[in-house]
Amino acid sequence: MPTIKKAIITDAGFASRFLPVTKTIPKAMVPIGAKPVMQLCVEECAEAGIEEIIIVATPNTKSKAIYEDYFHNPAENVKALLDKQGKSDRFESVQNVLNFPNIIIIEQDPDLPYGNGSPIVSARQFVENEDAFVVLYSDDLILGQGDVKTLIEEYQKHEEAKAVIAAQEMPEEVWNKYGMIALKENGTLSHIVEKPKTPDLSPSNLTSYGRYLLTPEVFDYLVPSNTGLDGELWTVDAITKLAEHGDVIVAHSRGKWVTTGDPKNYFMAYLEYALSETDYVDGIRDIIDSRRK
Repeated sequence: MPTIKKAIITDAGFASRFLPVTKTIPKAMVPIGAKPVMQLCVEECAEAGIEEIIIVATPNTKSKAIYEDYFHNPAENVKALLDKQGKSDRFESVQNVLNFPNIIIIEQDPDLPYGNGSPIVSARQFVENEDAFVVLYSDDLILGQGDVKTLIEEYQKHEEAKAVIAAQEMPEEVWNKYGMIALKENGTLSHIVEKPKTPDLSPSNLTSYGRYLLTPEVFDYLVPSNTGLDGELWTVDAITKLAEHGDVIVAHSRGKWVTTGDPKNYFMAYLEYALSETDYVDGIRDIIDSRRK
C-alpha cells in the first residue's frame, strides 16, 4: 500500500480583493479564529500523516519571509517573557506550530504563466519521485474531517488511479461560480465544466475545488506551453488529460468545504468555523438575536 508523504499548499497570488491588508501579509495568513488560514491547511495535512509540506509563496514579495518566520522562528523572547509572567501555558500554541511536519517554503517561479497550476510546477522537484502527492489551495478550508485523509484513503483503494479529486454537492444557484464535475459511466471523472452559464449546462451537482491527490504523471500535461482559458495554466486542464488516459477518482468530502477567496466568503467561512469549531456559538446567537429585535 503506497504511503503518501508530501503535500503542496499554494498561496501564490497578490490577493487584490483583500487589499490593503495583503500588501503586507499573504492572504493565507489572515486569521480564522486564533490561527491563520495556512495553519489550518497544514493541520489538515498533519492529521492525515503527511511528513513534508511545501508552501508555495508569491514571488517578489515578503510572503516567503513571513511564512519562514511563522513556521520556523522559535520565538525564544516570547517564551522567556511568558515564563517570567507565569503564563507558560500560553506558549503551547506556538510550540504546536514548531512541532509540525517538515515545512519547506519556496517562491513560485516568476517565469511561469499566471494560473493555479504554476505553483505546483514550481514545487515539482520536491514531489516528482513520489508515488503520489497532495495539493491544497489555501483559499479552500474543510470543516470537520479534512479531505487530505479522504484523498489518501481513496488512492490506497485505487492504486492504479492517475489522480483523486475531492468533490462536494452544491445547490443549483451557485453552479455558475465553480467547476462542475462530469462523470464517466464507471463513476470516475470525465471532465470539469468551468462556471456553466446556466444550470442545464452543468453535468452534475458535484463541485470540484482545491483538494487533489496527483501522480507525477500530471507534469506531462502541466507544462507552461499548455495554457488554457485566459492564457492561464490550469490544474484542472491537466487533470482532465489524466482522465483521458486512466481513472481519476472522485472522492466525496466527509467534511464541509468553505472558501476564503474574497472578503465576503472569508467572513462566511469565519462564521461557519466559529459556529462549528469553537465555543463562541452562544455569543454569536446572542448578537444575531439582538439585531432582530
